[in-house]
Amino acid sequence: MKVKNKLRLGFGFLFIVVLFFGATAVYYIHDISENSKVILQNNYESLSFARQMRGVLDNNDFPLNNSAINKFNIYLEQQETNITEPGEAFLTHRLRIDFRLLMATPEISVQRETARNIRKILSDIENLNMQAIIRKDNKARASVTNATLFLGLVGGFTFLVLFSFSVNFPGFISKPLNTLLIGIRAIGLKNYKQRIHFDKNDEFAEVANAFNDMAERLDEWENSNLSKIMSSKLRIETIIEQMHEAIIGVNEKQELLFVNTAAMKILNLNAQKIEGASADDIAKNNELFRYIINEGSNIKPLKIVVDGKDSYFQMESREINVPNISSDKKQALTFAKNSAGKVYTLRNITEFKERDEAKTNFIATISHELKTPISSIKMSLKLLKDERVGHINTEQQQLLEHINDDNDRLLKITSELLELSQVETGNIQLNFVPVQPQEIVDYAITSVKFQAEQKGVKLEVVNDSELPQVNVDVEKTAWVLVNFLSNALRYSAEKSKVIISTIKKGNEVEFSVKDLGKGIDEQYQKRLFDRYFQVPTDGQNKSGSGLGLAISKDFIEAQNGRIWLKSAIGEGSTFGFSLPSA
Repeated sequence: MKVKNKLRLGFGFLFIVVLFFGATAVYYIHDISENSKVILQNNYESLSFARQMRGVLDNNDFPLNNSAINKFNIYLEQQETNITEPGEAFLTHRLRIDFRLLMATPEISVQRETARNIRKILSDIENLNMQAIIRKDNKARASVTNATLFLGLVGGFTFLVLFSFSVNFPGFISKPLNTLLIGIRAIGLKNYKQRIHFDKNDEFAEVANAFNDMAERLDEWENSNLSKIMSSKLRIETIIEQMHEAIIGVNEKQELLFVNTAAMKILNLNAQKIEGASADDIAKNNELFRYIINEGSNIKPLKIVVDGKDSYFQMESREINVPNISSDKKQALTFAKNSAGKVYTLRNITEFKERDEAKTNFIATISHELKTPISSIKMSLKLLKDERVGHINTEQQQLLEHINDDNDRLLKITSELLELSQVETGNIQLNFVPVQPQEIVDYAITSVKFQAEQKGVKLEVVNDSELPQVNVDVEKTAWVLVNFLSNALRYSAEKSKVIISTIKKGNEVEFSVKDLGKGIDEQYQKRLFDRYFQVPTDGQNKSGSGLGLAISKDFIEAQNGRIWLKSAIGEGSTFGFSLPSA
């Protein structure tokens, strides 16, 4: 018999036993319920009617008034429709006769005598129903006792049957499985001579035949040359599997070659589902996998939750090239390389990220602490310049000017460091509001107007006639424009000009600042928006912290904009950014 049929018979037997026990319990519970229902519905109602009729006689004087007669008649009619016990119909009929006599007799003495007879009949009805209640209660108790005894016997029998079944039936399954387990363990120890046999003709016999066939083929495989190749392959796969970094291999047909345990854990992949699967099929149901395959190494560090903790990974991809040797009539051999797929590696940089965050927090703390003494120095410089404090000579005035310039530079650097720490920690707060581009330009020009006047630089504004509003953080956007203007003024010659342009291009509004300085060498332009990078100077202009443009880029990109630079030696520089129109 097949194992499937054995299981069906076994569970079918269990179902019949449980169904039998349930049906028996339901039958006896229903019987008890019916007996109790009869007691409550019939006899209690008769007692209630008799009590109500006696109350009418006891609470009213003779002769009875119409209200009392109507009440008595109502309860009597209800009693007449609720006759359930032997003899109750006779007593109820007598009650009706006496009630009619009571209503027909005008004499009070006769009425009282009739009322006594009615009370006696009501007492007989009550006694009759009370005896019925006691009798039915005893019957119900007996039913409960019998049901309890019978259910106990049935339950005990059912328990013995189920216990015997649970002890004996698993042996039909466990014994063949134990035999198979012994054989599999022997194969695991490379004992390919192991064979198993079952006498019965069922699925286990088929499994045994398949096992024996597998063992025979493994024995042949072990002695073949291909076994050595596969052993080498297995060693390589074992090395990849034991690596802590997540590694994914894809061939030229976009089929998965290997995915180690670390990668499956990070990407939440199932080993059984990815074996031999297509990378495109897996990417359809796994957004992170699709992102890695499509982006390759051109992505920023990824933040992934692993074991309930935020972890950071740097993606690296490398092309797999294998030599392709082909013959050529002109050359003895022609060597070429063909792509055999790609290897993607997720390098865990959580430790470095945590250190970077610690550095950022340290910079933020130090910058915040430095702002107070620097501001205090600035206030002291203002007091020294005040003639009410005292007069100073020309040399002292020059020294104060130098101190003031350096103090302003330190204050600007600490402010930029604070802004940078907000960007790096993700604490940057943007307050988006619709605003006219001209308002941002006016705000920036007002901030640098005094600096431009001191250097004699003309600020020229060029705007389109009709500009749409932009939905931006006004303060952060104006900060970027002020930074552009400050840099332009720093590198502009005296009596020159700086052009501020605001134009509409498609669905964007473009802000740009053009100076007429000496320009920026092309080799520095790609790195100009990197943090802490400074273009080498000739000593005429003091360089900044190398953070302003980096922070500007973060501010603009956080608002779904883009930032750019155009410059050439001798032609000046143009810094600009574009923001989507509202």
